Amino acid sequence: MGRRKRVAERRKTNPAVLGGMIAVVIGGAGFGVYALYGGGAAADTQSSSAEQRAKKVRSGPLSGKEVTSAAEAFLTAWQKGDVAKAAAATDDSAAAKALLTGYAKDARIKDVTLSPGARAGDKVPFSVKGTVSYKKTSKPLTYDSALTVVRRAEDGKPLVKWQSSVVHPELKDGDRLVTGASGTPPVKALDRDGGELTVKAYPSLGSVLDGLREKYGEKAGGTAGVELQVVRGKESQKAELSDKTLLELSKGTPGTVKTTLSPSLQAAAEQQVAAKEKASVVVLRPSTGEILAAANSSHGFNTAFQGSLAPGSTMKVVTSSLLIEKGLASADKAHPCPKYFTYGHWKFQNDDKFEIKGGTFKASFARSCNTAFISQAPELEDDSLTKQAQQVFGLSLDNWSVGVPTFDGAVPVQSQAQMAAELIGQGGVRMNPLNMASVSATVKQGVFKQPYLVSPEVDGRSLAKASRTMSASTLGQLRDLMAYTAKYGTAAEAMAGVPGDVGAKTGSAEVDNQKKPNGWFTAYRGDLAAAGVVQSAGHGGSTAGPIVAALLKAGG
Repeated sequence: MGRRKRVAERRKTNPAVLGGMIAVVIGGAGFGVYALYGGGAAADTQSSSAEQRAKKVRSGPLSGKEVTSAAEAFLTAWQKGDVAKAAAATDDSAAAKALLTGYAKDARIKDVTLSPGARAGDKVPFSVKGTVSYKKTSKPLTYDSALTVVRRAEDGKPLVKWQSSVVHPELKDGDRLVTGASGTPPVKALDRDGGELTVKAYPSLGSVLDGLREKYGEKAGGTAGVELQVVRGKESQKAELSDKTLLELSKGTPGTVKTTLSPSLQAAAEQQVAAKEKASVVVLRPSTGEILAAANSSHGFNTAFQGSLAPGSTMKVVTSSLLIEKGLASADKAHPCPKYFTYGHWKFQNDDKFEIKGGTFKASFARSCNTAFISQAPELEDDSLTKQAQQVFGLSLDNWSVGVPTFDGAVPVQSQAQMAAELIGQGGVRMNPLNMASVSATVKQGVFKQPYLVSPEVDGRSLAKASRTMSASTLGQLRDLMAYTAKYGTAAEAMAGVPGDVGAKTGSAEVDNQKKPNGWFTAYRGDLAAAGVVQSAGHGGSTAGPIVAALLKAGG
């Protein structure tokens, strides 16, 4: 009886051998032999032998049997700790071997149980359970991941497509998992009123808190704990991704870092973006550059600070300042807005091919007439917009020192049609809500104030400065354009009910292979400036506009 019991117990944890074939049972929820092979083992062996004799390269779509068999081979070997065999079941054995070796050695994850889910085409999801141990401390680890099966080019053999995210979904290629005394002590981030900022209270702040820890952990006076972390590789560092804590085995002692965030505005921003998919928003104080709120409906990446998206017609604020300065436009003077304008062999048009006959530049700005701006391209140098963005608005200087990683905008020098497209926020121009909120703040304040989340007084760092300011005449006309648009133009519906000294600009940025454009909106009210984007949503006035307007009201 005792021997039978031991045999039964072993069958619960080891692969079952049926007819010379392995059916993986992982964590009690594995692939059954018939689910994997769709028939008996002998038939499959005969088929394999015939294929070998014919020396044919397998091709065509993968069958369900091929996908589950390849997944089984990889997951079984990984669970058993046979790194070489698991790596050989992938299409990049060297990379797989290195990361899987580090999984046990550096991440210190043991007793791994892998439970595959239902196959969906070439993809197999699976759950992971294990234990992370460091010295005398252990904690359970659970998460979900997935793998994809592909054919090897030379022989068509089904293999797991190797990418670091197979091991853990937070990993980018080149990243590693490491458990140990965290190199950076934790920080306790505070809002401007001294309250603690947590991900539980403000879900958007995960990446912001990671960034604050990376920059200020060593300076804030805390002591390190023991953690399982994603340690970023070169490519992730280039993308300004911070190391990420996945599991805390023992707590360190946090230091404190005070931010400029307003608890009430941050809470309002979180609520506003939660109502839409792929929405992001930033609120600034123009007089100082302080960031009062930043939120994203998607919490994996901080689009509000690090996004790189075409800003569409919100860029016309910058372009208008350029045209006015150069005497190519004046708010109340007549300005062409034809249906079409061709430049650099591209034919540009307005939304719904509208035109404004005998209208002013103010009318074109308020209605967001593309051709009114494109028509001035022949009068500009290739670098005119680039210089204006950098020298007046402080964009694309690449030296903003906010306190956490940010993308500071890009306005590359281009020519012909691409240069013309940049005038309306397309082409190579790339921005995010932080950048475009700063644009409105510059118009409101009359001078660029670099946005910041942590006061430079904390660490003595220098903030970026623009090399010049707009003339009083240009600034006055630009404010007039934005005020008129907020009251009577494309921004009027969203800005209805926002009191005080206001200005706004809408934008819709076309994106290849995207059915609807990204909707943009930037505006100011008093000593508040904000900008938002809702991706794949349509016109900015009806998508991002209500988000921005609500926050301008809330901050009053």
